[in-house]
Amino acid sequence: MNVLPKINATPVLFAISLYLVLPISGLSAKPMHTPTKMPLAKAESVGMSTEGLSRIDEMMQEQIDAARIQGGATIVARRGKVVHFSTHGEMDVEKGRVMEPDALYIMASSAKPVIGVATLMLVDEGLISLSDPISKFIPEFAEQKVAVSAKPAKGEGKKAWSKGEGDNKGKKWDKSNKGKKWDKANKGKGDVPAPRLVPLETPVTIHHLLTHTSGLTGGGIKRSKEDSLATYIRKLAQAPLIFQPGTQWVYGNVGIHSVLPRIIEIVSGTPFHEFMQERVFNPLEMNNTYFHVPSEKVSKVILWNDLKKKGGGGLVSTVEDFLHFEQMLLNGGELFGRRLLSPASVKMMGSNQVGDLFSTSGKGAKGMGFGYAVSVTLDPIAAANGREKGAFGWGGAAGTVSWTDPENELVGVLMLQQPRGGGDFAKIIQEAIID
Repeated sequence: MNVLPKINATPVLFAISLYLVLPISGLSAKPMHTPTKMPLAKAESVGMSTEGLSRIDEMMQEQIDAARIQGGATIVARRGKVVHFSTHGEMDVEKGRVMEPDALYIMASSAKPVIGVATLMLVDEGLISLSDPISKFIPEFAEQKVAVSAKPAKGEGKKAWSKGEGDNKGKKWDKSNKGKKWDKANKGKGDVPAPRLVPLETPVTIHHLLTHTSGLTGGGIKRSKEDSLATYIRKLAQAPLIFQPGTQWVYGNVGIHSVLPRIIEIVSGTPFHEFMQERVFNPLEMNNTYFHVPSEKVSKVILWNDLKKKGGGGLVSTVEDFLHFEQMLLNGGELFGRRLLSPASVKMMGSNQVGDLFSTSGKGAKGMGFGYAVSVTLDPIAAANGREKGAFGWGGAAGTVSWTDPENELVGVLMLQQPRGGGDFAKIIQEAIID
C-alpha cells in the first residue's frame, strides 16, 4: 500500500493564488475594463501582443508620476475587437477621485472630425456638394472680400522695415514677413497703411471649410451670449478673408465649428445639436456624448486640475464613445448595422486634399497631408508618428486624440485633459502589432 507523503498545502495554495492574481509575462496588474458594446478579445487573437500593449499603462503611469497629466483613458481596437481599455490617474485630484471609464472629456477640436462626418453625410444624400459656395446657403458671404497687406508709400514704413531693428535687421519685408500681417510685423517701424480689400478670385466652398483653406478666421468677431448660430454667422460674413481661398492652409475654428453647423441646420431643417444627436450620436451609440452636459452627468466631467474648468457648450465625450466613432470610419462608414457614410466618402475624408499646403504650413509636419477635418499620414518614416500610411485623425487642445489606421485595421483613442501628455501612445500600439 502506497502512502502519500504529507504535504503542507498552505505554500501551494498561496502560490496558486499568486498565479491567479499577479500579471503574467510582465503585464500590468491593472485590470482592463470591459467595453459596453464592442467585443473584447485577447490581443494575440487579432495579431497583437498583450505584453506590448501593457506598455501603454506603464507609459501613462510615467506621465502621471512626472506630473505631466493627472490621468486619462486609453483604448485600442483591432479587427473590430477591443484589445486594450484602461483608465489612469484621477479625474478630480483634490478629492482623490480615481478616473472612471465613462468620465466625460472636453473634446475641443476633436469635435472637428465629427462635424466633418455630419457634413459628408449631407453630401452622400445629395443635399450639398463639396464644391458648393457657402454663399449658396448663407447669402451674406457672397459679398466677402480678401484683406491684402498694403505696401507703404515710398519712403514710409518700408525703409524702416528693410533696414530693420533687432530680429528684422537686414531682412527683406517679403521674406521675413511671409504669411504675417504687415501692420503687426511692422509695428513701430514706420507708418503703414491699412490692408486693402480685394474681390474673391474664387468663392469659399464647403471643401475649403473642411480643409482649412478658406482664409476665414473670423476677424476677431466673438459670439455673444445673445447670438444664435444664425446671427453670429451673419456677423462672420462681414470679416474679410486673410488669403484667397485654396491658396494657403491656416488652421481655424469658425469654419468647421460655426459655419458648417449653420449650413447643416439650413440644409437639414434641423437644429445642429438635434441633428448630431439623432443622425450621429444615437446610431453610433455614443450615449455619453453631448454639446450641453445634462445636469445628471455633470459629476462625470473631468475637473481639469490646472484650469479648474468644467465642460459647457462645447462637445464632451468618453473614450468608448470615440472608439465607436473611429470604428465606424474603419468599417467604411458603418457600425452596429447602421450606415452613416458611404465607403467613398470615408475614403475621401481620409485622403490628402490639399497637396503640400498642410506639410509646409507650420502647423503640419513632414510626411503629413490633410483630408476633410483630419490630418493624414502620407509618409510614416518622415512623419514618425507611430501610424501607418493612410492613417487619419485629429485631436483637441485639451489633450484628446483619436485616429483610424486602415492599413493595420485598428483604431486608437487617447483621452487626457492636459495637452501634450500622451507620450508614445501611437508608437507603443504600432510596436505591439505582431501579425
